[in-house]
Amino acid sequence: MPFDVSFPAHFHGILSTISALDVIDILIVAAIIYKIYEMLQETRAITLIKGLAVLLTVTVVCSWLNLHVISWLLQKAIAILTVALPIVFQPELRRALEHLGQGKLLGKSVFLDDNEVQNVVEELVKASKSLSASKTGALIVIERSMKLNDISSTGIHIDGLITSEFLLNVFIPNTPLHDGAAVVRGDRLIAAGCLLPLTENRELSTELGTRHRAAIGLSEQCDALVLVVSEETGTISIAENGHIMRHLDSDTLRAALKPAFQTPQTNMGGLLLKLRGNNDEDDKKQV
Repeated sequence: MPFDVSFPAHFHGILSTISALDVIDILIVAAIIYKIYEMLQETRAITLIKGLAVLLTVTVVCSWLNLHVISWLLQKAIAILTVALPIVFQPELRRALEHLGQGKLLGKSVFLDDNEVQNVVEELVKASKSLSASKTGALIVIERSMKLNDISSTGIHIDGLITSEFLLNVFIPNTPLHDGAAVVRGDRLIAAGCLLPLTENRELSTELGTRHRAAIGLSEQCDALVLVVSEETGTISIAENGHIMRHLDSDTLRAALKPAFQTPQTNMGGLLLKLRGNNDEDDKKQV
């Protein structure tokens, strides 16, 4: 096949039409798109974005395969979602405008080495046992791969190194931060007094109070591990993936917490809870 000598000239002609302002324009748009993605990645909304991307991909494939009925249904669904998106992403849009006005950049994830993981877990276990002994209610959210800036923004920004003494002070009864949730990112407590969504499951035991229902509610919506200390009984519980495991001792709590801080993350914590829950159905409440 003879080489088309006109192609280089045609390509050169296209490049010659691109000015310096066009390059700047493209770079600005690319930077804006990347920043939007980065901001969404720091919240639970990224899962919705992935779902929309899958829906759009399926729509294109069905249209290419001439699956007319499915394509019609998907197109109608996309039209409805287009109207619903501002409502669904209202918190993210509000925060994006706030960050734009304040000129703030979102924080980055912190990855811990084995020694740091061990120290953080031990401090959490020590604090949990002290809170349990004194029957002081506590709700601690351990952030994993899904960022929880939308949750932490509902509370008081702290950003302090995690120690058992620090956590005990956060949950002192009759203080502003006592009734809310504390959010842990890496080896730091980034916020306290945060509000969590309550689960809508009606099959939960009546023994579970607001803290436990809030822990389950958040674990239904993201991959966070939520530690709960009951104010009534001092029981230590862990909520994960919409399930709650109660009456944890120090060893079980330690084994459940470690995977939440490790990278790459494994599901050994959830597996441990499920295995133990199979042996004690009274302690495990499935959602």
